[in-house]
Amino acid sequence: MAGWWSFGGAFLLFFGILVSYLYKINWIKDLRLEGDNKTVLANHLESKKRKLGKLPPVYPNGWFALLESSQLGKGQVKHVAALGQNFAVFRTNNGTVRILDAYCPHLGANMAEGGRVKGDCLECPFHGWQFRGSDGQCDYIPYADKVPHVARTKTWKSCEANEIIFVWHHAEELEPHWQPQTNSHVSNRTWRYHGRNEFLINCHIQEVAENGADSAHLSAVHGPLVFTKIAHFLSAFVRHSWTNINWTPHNSFLESLNSKETELERQDSENLRHRAYMTLRHRLVLFERFEVLQLDVNVKQIGPGYVELMMHTTLGSMCIFQTVTPMEPLLQKVTHILYSPPLLAPCASLLFLGECLMFERDVAIWNRKKFEKRPLLVKEDKSILAYRRWYAQFYSQHSPSYHSAIKSLQW
Repeated sequence: MAGWWSFGGAFLLFFGILVSYLYKINWIKDLRLEGDNKTVLANHLESKKRKLGKLPPVYPNGWFALLESSQLGKGQVKHVAALGQNFAVFRTNNGTVRILDAYCPHLGANMAEGGRVKGDCLECPFHGWQFRGSDGQCDYIPYADKVPHVARTKTWKSCEANEIIFVWHHAEELEPHWQPQTNSHVSNRTWRYHGRNEFLINCHIQEVAENGADSAHLSAVHGPLVFTKIAHFLSAFVRHSWTNINWTPHNSFLESLNSKETELERQDSENLRHRAYMTLRHRLVLFERFEVLQLDVNVKQIGPGYVELMMHTTLGSMCIFQTVTPMEPLLQKVTHILYSPPLLAPCASLLFLGECLMFERDVAIWNRKKFEKRPLLVKEDKSILAYRRWYAQFYSQHSPSYHSAIKSLQW
């Protein structure tokens, strides 16, 4: 077995270097419509006949990614449409990120399109009104002697973590009681950025994270060799194995631990119930006899739209940050961002490519499936029910339904 591990490590390193130099893993893919013109047309017509099912609310409560930090420089403003809102996201000259409602309350101009950052304010391009990013109050009107007290626009809570800009969205307009935390390896620069991807998916946001609790789909969807399209003959004697699978909400996770340190965590469990955890182990099985390229994955789901995947190999560890943001009621933008130690870049690039290709298999199903509110489950599917109970905490009384959200998109 030691020989196979050596072979596997050498192969991983060689192929990883090849991937790093020949394959740029910074793509954006819209997999909703694929193929030639006839196929695209057929898929488009088929999507019009798709059954939606009885959907949960389409915009959960929580933190959602709007931009990556590198996409917003000092003095810049950008328009982002998501969660049924139009955001003007800008960075002041001192580096602080502010988020305002994009539309000026004066005559409705989009301040994110042509607006200018002036100190802590965003200036409307139409008449020059300036609105403070801290509280939304209008601070200056160039042609008026007095600024009306009622001249203000809506502000949105924001935070930056792991080079991602998040916005707080809550249907009841409650203040955030948690937020994503920065990984120490990213903040101290010991791990470097090594690539990203972006997908547009036609599905409900809840279905993306539900895959973590659906252990049975791993063998069915992710068992066949990841590079089957370019080396189909290998699938006869090489496959992926997924074991040690466990999905646990935070409260159940604490109950499984017994330590003095955990007692302190239990006291704060109410503030951490937005978290859930998953573990799994990957191996590549050759000829149904030899197992190589072991990968242990620890997943932390943080709220409804943010996931941290820690991957541990024999060569070292790396991390993928996944964000899921509802651009429309059934349109999700999903990004994966890779960080790893500099010397692990070839290996990390290879694993990232594999993860992206595996994710495309899920996307192909999400784009065409119906949401089942009351699915027909067996006892081995119990973690799916646990997941749905856990995810329900992100909906509240005024969380928008599919139909109410669709109406808001129409003129």
